[in-house]
Amino acid sequence: MARNKHPEETVGRILDVAMRLFVEKGFEHTTIQDIVDNLNVTKGAVYHHFKSKEDILDAAIERESAPLMKELVAIRDDPRMTGLEKMQALFEASMDGPQLPLSAEVAVEPDPVKNSRFLGMQYRSIIEEVAPRFVEPIIWQGMEDGTIRTEHPREMAEVVLILANLWVSPMFRMTDADQLRRRMDYYVELLHLMGLNVKPGRITGMLEDFRSGYEQKLQERGGRA
Repeated sequence: MARNKHPEETVGRILDVAMRLFVEKGFEHTTIQDIVDNLNVTKGAVYHHFKSKEDILDAAIERESAPLMKELVAIRDDPRMTGLEKMQALFEASMDGPQLPLSAEVAVEPDPVKNSRFLGMQYRSIIEEVAPRFVEPIIWQGMEDGTIRTEHPREMAEVVLILANLWVSPMFRMTDADQLRRRMDYYVELLHLMGLNVKPGRITGMLEDFRSGYEQKLQERGGRA
């Protein structure tokens, strides 16, 4: 069997085709065979790079998020900002990232049992990467400069991210606009109680835009809204 001399190109093509199909057909209605049929590769070639379509979606989002990751590193390492200012900047930058629009386009059905693998991947990313790499170091700085008050920096980092990504987000628990606003208001209240006096700013409005687009995509595909 000939060796693939350009695996990066193959991966890129897989991600491009998969994302097009996810947007057109919906994540649930796209199979690995659909992706293979739209590529000049074997099913084995796809499985050589990805274990499942959840892995493909995760890799596609990660690819689109590369510029955001650089921005988050710059925020984390900026010597001019306090810990609290960095937390606010982190929130704002994350809202400008590609994950919300991409997630709205793909519109994974908001069923945490049916899509438990994807949910688990999101949770693992929070616990193993985003919290220790970005949020916890900023909280430690805030503790040192007096802008963040806590004795549990790791736990705070994890709770802040889990609530933001899995509880506030309509992706895993669909809701209407009023419920989303109340959920976001309470999330900000909890942040204040934890000593993170961040401002919600335009975050609520962006989440509502995401919720609306997400719901529309589900309805177009006959999914559950």
